[in-house]
Amino acid sequence: MRLEGKAAIVTGGGSGFGAGIVRRFAQEGARVMVADINLDAAEAVAAEVGGIAARVDVAKNDSVAAMAKAAIEAFGKVDILVNNAGITHLPQPMEEVSEEEFDRVLAVNAKSVYLTARHLVGHMKANGAGAILNIASTAGVSPRPNLNWYNASKGWMITATRTMAVELAPSGVRVNALNPVAGETPLLKSFMGEDTPEIRAKFLSTIPLGRFSTPEDMANAALFLCSDEASMITGVAMEVDGGRCI
Repeated sequence: MRLEGKAAIVTGGGSGFGAGIVRRFAQEGARVMVADINLDAAEAVAAEVGGIAARVDVAKNDSVAAMAKAAIEAFGKVDILVNNAGITHLPQPMEEVSEEEFDRVLAVNAKSVYLTARHLVGHMKANGAGAILNIASTAGVSPRPNLNWYNASKGWMITATRTMAVELAPSGVRVNALNPVAGETPLLKSFMGEDTPEIRAKFLSTIPLGRFSTPEDMANAALFLCSDEASMITGVAMEVDGGRCI
């Protein structure tokens, strides 16, 4: 029960890595808000773990403000924030990505971190404690061709994590990131362009441990970084990637 007495928000918690993190946090005693743009998915996961659900568009200020307000009203406080919601553009040459796609990727992957900070950092500062976890990517460390603007958005997230950690440390708020390799999530097909046994085999050949990241892998790492066991860890971007970035 490493999160007993803690309250958490997990964005993009209705599926994939986010749902895995929600389940693990609940197992360890946390009360969890499952926030997702797909309310049905959020409600299903929340019902499974005895949490609460909220529909949120993490790229919209008013939506994030409402999510934060609802969580604080429901739990009395928010101890943990996991910025997990993310999207990508399809693999293609950088100059062929439309402006609309670019804006959406940066809004969901980067602006969302700003918006959740805007509406929750003050609350955590006032409490003198908090843990923020940004789900970045190996793409921000070892970028792949044809995912240029997605790679850049995740690199931004890693830099944001470090600067947030430095600024918020005196207030008792820790900020870390996780860098997963691709996993069995709704984004997998988008990363690979198409999902075929041949393309999977080619992608897996770049991962020394020979498999994708799973929601359970991410959940266990997230649990550690958001728990008091990691009280001396801030500003790290931990790779959960089977050795891909070596």
